[in-house]
Amino acid sequence: MCGIVGWIDWEKDLSGERDVLQKMTQCLKDRGPDAEGFWLTPRAALGHRRLVVVDPAGGQQPMSALKNEHACTMIYNGELYNTEDLRAELLACGHTFQSHSDTEVLLHTYLEWGPDCLSKLNGIFAFAIWDEREQRLFVGRDRMGVKPLFYAQRGRSFLLASELKALLAHPEVKPELSREGLAEVFGISPARTPGHGVFHNVHEVRPGSYMLVTRDSVKQIRYWQLESRPHTDDLKTTAERVRELVTDSIERQLVADVPVSTLLSGGLDSSIITAVAADHFQKTGRGTLHSYSIDYVDNRKHFKASAFQPNEDEPYVQLVTKFLGTQHHTIEFDTDDLIESLKIATLARDLPGMADVDASLYLFCREIKKETTVVLSGECADEVFGGYPWFHREDLLNAGTFPWSRATKERASWLSPDLRDWVKPEEYVAMRYEESLDEVPHLPGEDPIEARRREMFYLNMTWFMNTLLDRKDRMSMAASLEARVPFCDHRIVEYVWNIPWDMKTHGNREKGILRKAMEGILPDEVLYRKKSPYPKTHNPAYTKAVRSWLLDIIDDSSSPLLQLVDVPTIRKIAESDAQASSIPFFGQLMSTPQLFAYLGQLDYWLREYRVSIRA
Repeated sequence: MCGIVGWIDWEKDLSGERDVLQKMTQCLKDRGPDAEGFWLTPRAALGHRRLVVVDPAGGQQPMSALKNEHACTMIYNGELYNTEDLRAELLACGHTFQSHSDTEVLLHTYLEWGPDCLSKLNGIFAFAIWDEREQRLFVGRDRMGVKPLFYAQRGRSFLLASELKALLAHPEVKPELSREGLAEVFGISPARTPGHGVFHNVHEVRPGSYMLVTRDSVKQIRYWQLESRPHTDDLKTTAERVRELVTDSIERQLVADVPVSTLLSGGLDSSIITAVAADHFQKTGRGTLHSYSIDYVDNRKHFKASAFQPNEDEPYVQLVTKFLGTQHHTIEFDTDDLIESLKIATLARDLPGMADVDASLYLFCREIKKETTVVLSGECADEVFGGYPWFHREDLLNAGTFPWSRATKERASWLSPDLRDWVKPEEYVAMRYEESLDEVPHLPGEDPIEARRREMFYLNMTWFMNTLLDRKDRMSMAASLEARVPFCDHRIVEYVWNIPWDMKTHGNREKGILRKAMEGILPDEVLYRKKSPYPKTHNPAYTKAVRSWLLDIIDDSSSPLLQLVDVPTIRKIAESDAQASSIPFFGQLMSTPQLFAYLGQLDYWLREYRVSIRA
């Protein structure tokens, strides 16, 4: 993958602004450690950092192309999985190519079809194209939001970047939090409202959208959204179609000129990807597939089964690797490793995040990068097929708020009274929840319970899934590792969206249609294993360490956190002897220890980014 930076200005001559552009681009060096490039004209300046995955010689950026006197220059972060299909179509239209890179194909796709090119793309991407003839910037982001893209307008300037840190490197973008930004940090985080950049007047290009930036206007236009329609396929046909789509998506995403491996937890989703990939490697003569799993020192000793995490992963990992014959690597971390990486994870995300869930993934990716450049990962299957408990438990399905973050009242109580009255986090969360429900594409005449589940799927795909995609992108790219997510293929999402609940839960199992579709490629013990989330540490030493960190912060009179939180309340929680899992902070993995770490990350972020509060 790569990192991109763009700057359009309708008044200032940008030809002499290389120093600023280079400073912004340098912030993304981990996303692209292999090369950098710059392109400056009076109106447009583009910067790029490259991680080489396909065509080392032919994919240099920024890339320019010309057709019939129509000149365009592009910066691009992502991968196209239908590159060769598009190349054949473009050759038939009279285009010629100098490389086999997907970058060149994407640029020519725009030259041929303009903004309509987006409907032809299968991949993960965020890109910007300066169109010299039209005197405009065209900005596109993939349908599901796998690749990030933020922007800010300052006067007659338009700025964009892959990560917030690169925008903040521009002298006109300040690390300020308004009331809305504070509500994001204390009410929504580690999620983020779609389209929101947290910092004042900083925004995100929404998934499935493009932008047109001209002298007279800045427009964001939706080019893709889910469509609800009756599902007419029977069970057999549905299972066959799901298998076809999943297999094709995985095989397409194995294309690279560098080593490709898989992440393997022993759960259903990662095991399916590993099984298809291993079979494809064998059929195409690519040798033995390498797979990777994560574990923690003494985790078996401290593991306690729960409704969310019913069993350990390691026995299932061993079963899968033996069955498939992969070259497997288990990477183990200790508590000290996690603690040390909490700050690195904050810098990678540019925000306080999912605590050790982020930090462990960063460490995992850092170790994998020593041996490979691309990994395939199982994210998004639970959101698309309905794997989480809140799809199945009536109390969570009808919680009246985001079911992965129900403790809104408790979270509000952690703020200082004055800030709580000003920010009103409970009202803010309720507003965002209702806004999201208003977007759901309902199916007329649908049964009320089925309609409610459709709402739950929409909330998961636009909120929870994007939180995990943010996490995957930032932590992997901080280690210069490309992570691909086959279950995020829009063709899978579009098809499964309309499969009725009783078919999705075939056999009265979560993700039942996926299990049925992939029968025969895995041992039944794995194919029908009860869902278990991403593995986290269960070591009480971690809780002790992050509690100590938080207590040190609230004893430090210089801490910026003290002006924002209700210190007596936070101290009481930190000093309590209650069970570590007593506070459900966020999702299935974040409870009291992660709350301690989140507040520690928040303090570090406020200091490191020199965040100010804008009244």
